[in-house]
Amino acid sequence: MALPSLDSSLQGIPKNVLAVSMETKYQCQQCHQVLRKPVQAQCGHRFCVHCFKLLTSSGPKPCEACRQEEIYEEPQSILNSNEAFPDNAAGREIASLPAKCFNGGCSWTGCIKEYEAQHEGKCEYERVPCEACQVLILRTEKERHNERECEERTLNCKYCKVSFNFKQIKAHDDICQKFPMQCKDCGKKKIPREKFLDHSRSCAKSKTACPFSEVGCKAVIDNGKHSDHEQTSIMEHMRLILATSMVRLQRPEAPGPGDWQDDSGLGLYRAPEEGAAATVGGGTAVSGQTSGLDHKVTVLENIVCVLNREVERSSLTLEAFSRQHRLDQDKIENLSNKVRQLERTLTMRDLQLAETDQTLRELQFCTFDGVFVWKIADFSRRRQDAVIHADYMLFSTPAKYGYKMCLRLYLNGDGTGRGTHLSLFFVVMRGKCDALLKWPFSQKVTLMLLDQNNREHIIDAFRPDVSSTSFQRPVSEMNIASGCPLFCPLAKLTGKSSYLRDDTIFIKAIVDLTGL
Repeated sequence: MALPSLDSSLQGIPKNVLAVSMETKYQCQQCHQVLRKPVQAQCGHRFCVHCFKLLTSSGPKPCEACRQEEIYEEPQSILNSNEAFPDNAAGREIASLPAKCFNGGCSWTGCIKEYEAQHEGKCEYERVPCEACQVLILRTEKERHNERECEERTLNCKYCKVSFNFKQIKAHDDICQKFPMQCKDCGKKKIPREKFLDHSRSCAKSKTACPFSEVGCKAVIDNGKHSDHEQTSIMEHMRLILATSMVRLQRPEAPGPGDWQDDSGLGLYRAPEEGAAATVGGGTAVSGQTSGLDHKVTVLENIVCVLNREVERSSLTLEAFSRQHRLDQDKIENLSNKVRQLERTLTMRDLQLAETDQTLRELQFCTFDGVFVWKIADFSRRRQDAVIHADYMLFSTPAKYGYKMCLRLYLNGDGTGRGTHLSLFFVVMRGKCDALLKWPFSQKVTLMLLDQNNREHIIDAFRPDVSSTSFQRPVSEMNIASGCPLFCPLAKLTGKSSYLRDDTIFIKAIVDLTGL
């Protein structure tokens, strides 16, 4: 027969989970751990379904266990997915074996079935690897490790809000454009690096060289007094410009033969032989060059004045644009901050609404007399889902009357009642006032399936075993369920049943309040 599809991607259950010594028949022949969802090959050896699928994924394989036991015989010892079948009997035996948590510090005990369903992968004392740095940490410390200790964690720069690796965040501070800096001249603090250059230029106490330092002005002026200096030193600056121009004019580079030369403002080409002739008549041309230089100096002075006015006008325009740009940047930053604040506010409102809705739902079904009636509609569809999915269950809304508790219903049965009975269980949940209540829970509990003709209700009652963990003060969201796996035969819900009307059943729970 073909091996059915089983939803399991895990190898066997670790041996040290067992509270008793492991028998060989419960060991997977591949991973050598406790069988998880066991399948039996035609040779009789058992494997975890995950291990068996891996073994036969590329085709039939010989059974190594048969070879080791020297009982190898073809074709019985050939592992083939078409010849294996689920070993449900072994699965039930393993599910009932006593189990304990092997994580240091954890006192959980139960059976293998409860370990797989409720504790495996959820133990607070389990050490799990950090996804980023792969260091093993306690599950309960994972959040703190991710936020404070992980060397590979991602942090947001507190200035520009950009995300960086923890190891890179310090290097980023040296180039962050939002990093706060302090002016050494005026002492102003918290100046963003991107605006520090503008501040240095406009800081009243900062000193910079005169713009005419390139032509010889040696003055160092406060930023706020540049205009005053330029106004009072116009003549000096003009003399420096004139002197620099004269020096450059008096030291012209000798043009080479065949070069273009500037004669009285006209670009003329001087041939090599003409250059030789000009050298002979050099003495006569000196006086003509002097008058030409005087004319050029006058022209240059006029040009410098015009350029100074244009430079001043351009500087004012540039400063105005820079000021407007800074104002626009500030507005954009303020609007971005407001948007982020509104997003955080909306998120908080959503969380508050969700919490309020949950509180209202609990208050709607709140009861203080120990009686709770649970209406289960659409019974046929839910029953069909329970037949298809073996672990399908329904939880009632938690009822609160000091103790917080709920009911768990298996529409196709659970354990010994699977496929034949409704299974109904009572679950003690963790409440907000548990510290004020008497533990363990010891009140008598009565469970009823109501006859809608009010004739013969199906009733089952029990008084809690105070030594059971099911009735101790909860340390997780809910304790292990306790109740009646054989609560009601499914046959009583077929045909014209008085318990099932309009595809709806009613379950009632009564808690004896005596002594509370």
